[in-house]
Amino acid sequence: MSVVSGKKIVLGISGGIAAYKTASLVRLFIKAGAHVQVIMTPASKDFITPLTLSTLSKRPVFSSFYKEQETLDSDVNLPNQNLEWNNHVEIGLWADFMLIAPATANTLSKMANGICDNLLIATYLSAKCPVFFAPAMDLDMYKHPSIIESFKKLKSFGNSIIPAESGELASGLSGEGRMAEPENILAFIENKMESELPLKNKKILITAGPTYEAIDPVRFIGNHSSGKMGYDLALSAANYGASVVLISGPTHLSINHESVQLIKINSAEEMYSQCHNYFKTTDVFIGAAAVADYKPKKPSIHKIKKTEESFVIELEKTKDILESLGSIKQNQFLIGFALETENEIDNAKLKVQKKNLDLIVLNSLQDKGAGFGVTTNKVTFIDSNFNVSPMELKSKEEVANDILIKIIAHYEA
Repeated sequence: MSVVSGKKIVLGISGGIAAYKTASLVRLFIKAGAHVQVIMTPASKDFITPLTLSTLSKRPVFSSFYKEQETLDSDVNLPNQNLEWNNHVEIGLWADFMLIAPATANTLSKMANGICDNLLIATYLSAKCPVFFAPAMDLDMYKHPSIIESFKKLKSFGNSIIPAESGELASGLSGEGRMAEPENILAFIENKMESELPLKNKKILITAGPTYEAIDPVRFIGNHSSGKMGYDLALSAANYGASVVLISGPTHLSINHESVQLIKINSAEEMYSQCHNYFKTTDVFIGAAAVADYKPKKPSIHKIKKTEESFVIELEKTKDILESLGSIKQNQFLIGFALETENEIDNAKLKVQKKNLDLIVLNSLQDKGAGFGVTTNKVTFIDSNFNVSPMELKSKEEVANDILIKIIAHYEA
């Protein structure tokens, strides 16, 4: 999954022959899962039509301060939309990042000096997000002192330059000045964003789902855990740049992210073994699985026949994964989950202390919308100093993100 997936991108197009490449660029962003809002300078329309870019981006293209024939697609979801004009401030605030490609000599000079005479520059000056720009011009222009000065000023503003490439130019000359190819622009942005992710180079081990403890070859003791909380945690951690190992009990869920390694298990014993295999090289452990507390002491190797009026299964305790990891942890940040029905806070605090946890995520079955088999959760965070932070009812995706923010805060402290 690309790091631009789900990101809101404002693509600014200025008037140069390289503008024809933006059709491929928009298509690459959309294919990667991004949302693209195109803004064109009036001159750029001589090189590529707004209709082409609107069709590819699935949004109307903006090019003037007033809407004229432009209409704002409802999917853009800009707040407080003014039906009379294109609000450059709101467009700039909407974006997760802005890309200006091609960035011609004229547009670069306006960006560097605040010459605001079109919607693109007005949006650029209003944007609070990271800005990338991909220069495109002839080789002598690219090396002119005024252009070099514009580059320096823009980089001092925090903007990122995507260097021009060498090759045949529109003038017929060959040299440096060609706008980077769309694939290289996307790769540059992805690499830049990945390098700045807050959990880059961190290894996170997560458990998810139930465990099934065999009674015989066809029957088991289990629970109602869907595994969704753990899978949401894994995806959120990967999106923040972490390398994730997800150890999952039986569940219908799947996960597709290049930074997530999925290991499927059935029993508590298998989960215990896999956790200990990976724990020493782990930075963070999150025990989101609903691990069975007991298992049949002597599971039958054959299917048990229905012959007796009553049937007794002798159970024995399973190994406590969290407690065992807490006893050997060194610098790992250890997070546990607690599902309680009474004396919730006190019982959770005891688990923090007994299992040497840095943070526990408390669920109460007394709270509506929390627990197994639902898409929401209402949790309370309790840290190792027994600070209690109750949260509102949220989706499990939002709860996962809240947990990851706690982890990020730990490493930024």
